[in-house]
Amino acid sequence: MEKEIQIIEDVTVRFAGDSGDGMQLTGSQFTDTTAALGNDLSTMPDFPAEIRAPAGSLAGVSGFQLHFSSEDIATPGDTPDVLIAMNPAALKVNLKDLKPNATIIVNSSTFDAKNLKLAKYDNNPLEDDTLSGFNVLPVELTTLTMKTLEDMDISPREKERCKNFFALGLMYWLYNRPLDNTINWLESKFKDQPKFFEANKRVLIAGYNYGDTTEIFTTRYEVKPAQLPKGTYRNVSGNEAVALGCIAASLKSGIPLFLGSYPITPASEILQELTKYKSYGVKTFQAEDEIAGICSAIGAAYAGSLAVTNTSGPGLSLKSEAIGLAVMTELPIVIVDVQRGGPSTGLPTKTEQSDLSQAFFGRHGESPVCILAAKSPADCYWMAYEAARIATKYMTPVILLTDGYLAFGSEPLRVLSFDELPEIPINYRKDPEGFFPYSRDENLVRPWAIPGTPGLEHRIGGLEKKNITGGISYEPLNHEIMTNFRDQKVKNIQQDVPDIEVDGEQSGELLVVGWGSTYGSIREAVVRVRKEGHKVSQAHFNYLNPFPKNLEKVLKSFKKVLLPEINLGQLAFVLRSTFLVDVIQYNKVQGQPFKVAEIQSKIMETLGGKNGK
Repeated sequence: MEKEIQIIEDVTVRFAGDSGDGMQLTGSQFTDTTAALGNDLSTMPDFPAEIRAPAGSLAGVSGFQLHFSSEDIATPGDTPDVLIAMNPAALKVNLKDLKPNATIIVNSSTFDAKNLKLAKYDNNPLEDDTLSGFNVLPVELTTLTMKTLEDMDISPREKERCKNFFALGLMYWLYNRPLDNTINWLESKFKDQPKFFEANKRVLIAGYNYGDTTEIFTTRYEVKPAQLPKGTYRNVSGNEAVALGCIAASLKSGIPLFLGSYPITPASEILQELTKYKSYGVKTFQAEDEIAGICSAIGAAYAGSLAVTNTSGPGLSLKSEAIGLAVMTELPIVIVDVQRGGPSTGLPTKTEQSDLSQAFFGRHGESPVCILAAKSPADCYWMAYEAARIATKYMTPVILLTDGYLAFGSEPLRVLSFDELPEIPINYRKDPEGFFPYSRDENLVRPWAIPGTPGLEHRIGGLEKKNITGGISYEPLNHEIMTNFRDQKVKNIQQDVPDIEVDGEQSGELLVVGWGSTYGSIREAVVRVRKEGHKVSQAHFNYLNPFPKNLEKVLKSFKKVLLPEINLGQLAFVLRSTFLVDVIQYNKVQGQPFKVAEIQSKIMETLGGKNGK
C-alpha cells in the first residue's frame, strides 16, 4: 500500500529504554543522519545516575531526545511528538513528558509480567486506559529482531542486543531518512567482526522494511533541510566542541596543547576526544587526582604550552588552591568546568548552573580570574577558543563554564577556514636585557619567559612576590601592590569584552537576561511572547568576569529585568551587588534544563498576566 508523505516543519523524538538497550547510540546515529540531510537540530541525552541499574527498572531508564527542523531552532524541544519505548519502565518514566496525541511506539515484546512488575505497573498499560489520548503503535521489536537473525550463528543475547537497530530502521522509514550513513558506520565499527556488521545491518534494513509493509503505519513524514548560513557544518556535542576549540587555538597560536585531567562526569569526554589528536601535537595526561591534573597544567604553562584542565563541580573545589597558585604565578591556563547538579557528589549525570559562585569566589584570598560561559553546544567551540586567547594575552587563568546539558547535547557547528579564525599572537620573552619576571606592560601583563631561555632565569611559586623582581616578599605594602595589580589586570580584560547586545527594543518594560545554557529556552520563549504582541527584549552573557562595559546602562534601561537560572540565583546575587539592580529571579534546580513554556509563562506573569495568559 502506498504510504502518504506529509511535510512537517519540525519534530521532537525521544528514544528511551534500559541503559543496556543502546538508546544513546540509536539517538546519535539518528542525529548524525539528520545532520547530514541539512536539518537544524538540537539534542538532549539523559543518562541514569547508576552505572548499571537493574535491567527493566525505573532507575535504569536511559533516554535521548532530538529536535530537528527545517527552521532555525535553539532547544531539544519541550515535549516529544514521538516516544520510542523499549520496555514498560521507559514508557512509565517518559509518559508524563509527552504532548497530547503524541505517537508512542512500544516494544510490545517486553510487556510481560516480569517487566511490568519492575516498572511498578499493576496492569498492562497497553490493555487499559493508561494510554488514552495517545497514538499507540505496538511493535514486537525484540521478537521481530530475533526472527530476522534466526539463521545467524551468534548467541541469543547478541541477537537480542540488535533490537535498537530495528527501532532505528523503523524511524528512518517514518521520517524518510536514508540508511547509508549508519550502514557505513556499522561497517567501520565492526570491520574486524563481520558477523556483527551483518547482524546489525540486517536488522536495520528489516526495521525500515517493516515500516513500509506493515499496515499500522499509514503516513510518513519529511522535514526539509534548514536554510542555514552557507558553509560547511559538522555536528558536535559540547564536550567535543570544547576539545576542537582548544586544538584550533593551539594551531592558530603556534604553541602545543597540553591537557592535564582527572576523569569526572560529565567532563571526561574532553580528555577522551583530545587523545585522538596526537598528530596535531596534543599531549594529554590522565592524572591520579584533580590536584595533579591542574598542577600539571600549570607546569605545562610555565614551559610555554597552551595549558588546559577540565573538571566538574566537585573537581573545581579540589582545584581551588592550585587556581590560586596560577593567579599568583600569573600563568595562562584554561579551566573547563562542565557543571552538574550539586552539592557534594550531587547529580553526576544531570545538569545545573551550579558553579558560578564557586568560579567567582571559591578561592583563598583575592584571586580574581576571568570567567566565560558557553551558551550552546556549538558555542563551546568558540568560547574555548576565546578562553585560550584571553588566557595567553593577559597571562591569567580563565574559567570556562559549560554544563551537562551542553556537554552531551549536540548541534551543527559551522566550520571556518583556518584563515578566518581570530589571531592568537604569542610573545614569549627572549631578550634578557632589562628582564624581570614581574615587570608589566600597559595591561599589567607580566612577560612569558620560557625556562631554558638564556638570561631569563627566574623564580615563581605560591609565596607572595616582590613587585618587578619576583623575589619572595612579606612586605605589607608590596602585598597590597601585587594584589591590586592582579585584580586590575583581570579588570583590564574588559577592553577585549564586546558590548552586550540587546535583541529587541533597547529600552522598555522587560529585559530577559541569562547566561550559559539557558540561552535557547529564553530565546524561543521571547520569540513566542513577541508573536503574541508583547515587547520583550533579551540579552545573554558569555562574559561574566569582567562584565561588558555597557552592562549597567543596559540593565537600567528597562523597568524590569528577569533572570532565569538553573540554580537558586547565583548570577542574580552578583548583578544585585554590582549594579544595584532589582533582578527578578526565576530559578529551577531539578537537574533538567528549562522548558520554553516555563519561561514563556514566567515572562507573561512578569508582564502582569497570569499562568502564561
